[in-house]
Amino acid sequence: MSIYDRHLLREWLQVLALVLAAMIGLLLVQVLYDDFRMLSDLGAGVADFGLYVLVTLPGFLAIVLPVALLLSLLYALGRLHRAGELVALRAAGVGLWRITVPVWLVGLLMCAVTGVLNASVVPWSVETSRALRDSLEFRHRAESQPEDAIGAQRRIGFDNRTAGREGAGGRLWFINRYSQFTQRAYGVTVSVFDTGEAREVRGADAASGAAANAGAGVAGGRREARRIVAAQAWPDPARGGWVFANGQELFFNPETGEIREPRPFAEHFEAGYDEEPALMLTVDRRPADLSFFELRRLVDYYAAEGAGAKGAAYAVRYFGLVADTLGPLIVIALAIPFAASGVRVNPAVGVSKSIGLFFLYYVLMNLASSLAVKQVLDPALAAWLPNAGMTGIAACLFVRLR
Repeated sequence: MSIYDRHLLREWLQVLALVLAAMIGLLLVQVLYDDFRMLSDLGAGVADFGLYVLVTLPGFLAIVLPVALLLSLLYALGRLHRAGELVALRAAGVGLWRITVPVWLVGLLMCAVTGVLNASVVPWSVETSRALRDSLEFRHRAESQPEDAIGAQRRIGFDNRTAGREGAGGRLWFINRYSQFTQRAYGVTVSVFDTGEAREVRGADAASGAAANAGAGVAGGRREARRIVAAQAWPDPARGGWVFANGQELFFNPETGEIREPRPFAEHFEAGYDEEPALMLTVDRRPADLSFFELRRLVDYYAAEGAGAKGAAYAVRYFGLVADTLGPLIVIALAIPFAASGVRVNPAVGVSKSIGLFFLYYVLMNLASSLAVKQVLDPALAAWLPNAGMTGIAACLFVRLR
């Protein structure tokens, strides 16, 4: 490593550390502003606040890192350009690639850091901070509410069309409410279908669909062969199924929809029912609120179900996190031409350009996501499209620079 390489890295990394610290400080203020009242109302103490902040902030690192890289690199290279150092090196015959080799090496390292953040640190932060909020809420509500109402999510519909034997019509669940405190479902209806095609049923649509088809023996073209109605139900991983309590099992004639054999039960176990409450509770959440692992599970689920627009939104978000791994290199490819072509007069010129580029990236990202949801673009292609656009802009800037 030459003297110049060490000089460039020292100038840049010092600014990068300052920018990261400033942005993390701003995010800390935002977290406190957004969640302080909520946590205070739930009775959180000083230790709870501290723990919540510690587990929440890592979730923002993958977002702020590209911005910090761009701003710090524009400042550092712009400073060298204004001092005439870049001009002197290029006049001495040193190519732009050799001048910026240390920057590209750090960029590769940042790609690896981004991959680790998106694959492990950020998912842990998202899920742990949510668990902390839920635990505080459960503790607060336990003082005034019955157990089955604590942490309850209502009107859950879940259409598992791949369940059962090959050629089966799957299972359609309707749960009146699920308590995350007791880990039990209340007011449960499970319709088991044999063969036939079904329309797409999701979330509240599944809930209303189950109610509308009660007694009809048919849902969305599938023939209902059996239905379990229970006051309570809960998964039993040890035995590999679900336990249903205080209900009845109804058998239908698939051709006519008539009930053949109602069988009441105090407790009934269904082996092979592998539906997970965690997955049921995430199907109606916004993609931005889910972790990398949760998105992966939903992408697999909707791919198996053959869902269209609903699954595309989660797929775009998932593949977008994968595509973000190359974000640092794209940021560097954009920053170098800006700095090398000249920001001598005012450093704010580079900052304004960077803001414009991030705005353009945001527009491309939303446009691609909309096209994917409308099934015009493949979700993976839509996720990579903004990065491809920024790469194209960087390539044009490098060509003009030469």
